[in-house]
Amino acid sequence: METKSHEQLHIFFFPYMAQGHSIPLIDIAKLFASRGVKSTLITTPLNAPLLSKAIQSSKNLGFDIEILVIRFPTEEVGLPQGFEITSMATTREMKEKFYQATFLLEPQIEQILDQHRPHCLVADSLFPWTTDVAAKFGIPRLIFYGPGFFPLCASLSVILYQPHLKVSSDSEVFTIPNLPVEIKITRNQVPTFDQNANPFLSKLLKETWECEERSYGIIVNTFYELEPAFADHYRKVFGRKAWHLGPVSLGNKAAGDKTEMRGMEASLDEHECLNWLNTKKHNSVVYICFGSLTNFSDPQLLEIALGLEASGKEFIWVVRREKKEKEEWLPEGFEQRMEGKGLIIRGWAPQVLILEHQAIGGFVTHCGWNSILEGVSSGVPMITWPVSAEQFYNEKLATEILRIGVAVGSEKWASLVDVKKEASVKRDAIEKAVAQVMVGDEAEEMRSRARALGEMARRAVEEGGSSFSDLTALIEELRSL
Repeated sequence: METKSHEQLHIFFFPYMAQGHSIPLIDIAKLFASRGVKSTLITTPLNAPLLSKAIQSSKNLGFDIEILVIRFPTEEVGLPQGFEITSMATTREMKEKFYQATFLLEPQIEQILDQHRPHCLVADSLFPWTTDVAAKFGIPRLIFYGPGFFPLCASLSVILYQPHLKVSSDSEVFTIPNLPVEIKITRNQVPTFDQNANPFLSKLLKETWECEERSYGIIVNTFYELEPAFADHYRKVFGRKAWHLGPVSLGNKAAGDKTEMRGMEASLDEHECLNWLNTKKHNSVVYICFGSLTNFSDPQLLEIALGLEASGKEFIWVVRREKKEKEEWLPEGFEQRMEGKGLIIRGWAPQVLILEHQAIGGFVTHCGWNSILEGVSSGVPMITWPVSAEQFYNEKLATEILRIGVAVGSEKWASLVDVKKEASVKRDAIEKAVAQVMVGDEAEEMRSRARALGEMARRAVEEGGSSFSDLTALIEELRSL
């Protein structure tokens, strides 16, 4: 009987239906396909066209990469038809219903695993049930974990040792135990594990971490040189298999792969944006973007606008607002005064292309892992403004461990769908942070460290680099199974 060792390795990839989760896992699927692996992405009808765009360049090169479409059970949980991506959630209740609906996908996943019998299933960490489904067919399940090794180790230490329960107030500082370096944080800045305070989040976190121990291992979008102590710590102290494959965005060489093919069409033509940047001096422009889910209140956006104006620096600002005749979140006459000096993009921006441009000198970010890694890969220092989840850990990595950023943002974890009435960060703090990153000796030192990390990132994904080699090792291990 012929053994499977001569068959083409076939891997299913199952991204969570959120841009920050799906974009890197699509890039990972493309990486595997570029190494001769048959890669199949599982998604829903609304998301399928976006994924099709993202993989088209790989298909044009002859790589074996396809999409399988399954139905998303919106009606079963009381969501409107076509509600298939988390950014559509405008309330906490809708977000919880969406997560509940993902558990109802289990029968369909079981059916296609039975039908196609791939050699491995790579599923997002927010699909904890896929570990048991894969086990039914003797298929190893790899977890795709969105953030890096540092936030992973910090989260595990908080879950295991619960240091946040040993302080007397939400604002009291404590040290996260059992980490290679000393990291201090407050209870306000970590996700709550209290069943009474937030039963949904508590359930989500417990299910996610419990499945990790039963899975074959995890895939992380990072590179070893960025956080070596934490990569080693995770493997040795927690005793689990892990592979670092990133920064996976660097696998996209063509401009198209860095814009609309990464999941969404840019709200501003890439050429218009790049032409504007081409008129600016090196390191003179601040780029401001808070991801696809953060939705600041009008008062907070007003403070950002006034802080940018006061800084005197040129900027590109990405805002989740539609153009209206009267806009309360902008100072009167702001766009007229900033004409030629500032560019506002309403909606989705070609972030990777912008960050790679030599005119960009600083990046104001919500500290989502994709944005942190894209900033690092581009060699750009950051102004960190975390909002929720592991973003507060990511901020510590950028400002305290890597020392390529300054902190300005919120000091309290908040729901991404709860819009606050007041501004938590004032214009003076924003103006000061921009000056720190853009001007003076401290800024030059940060920029120098950021550029060095950017070079390391590029070398990591090249042949012989740390991430390239880890991908090779993983493929060989899966083939041996």
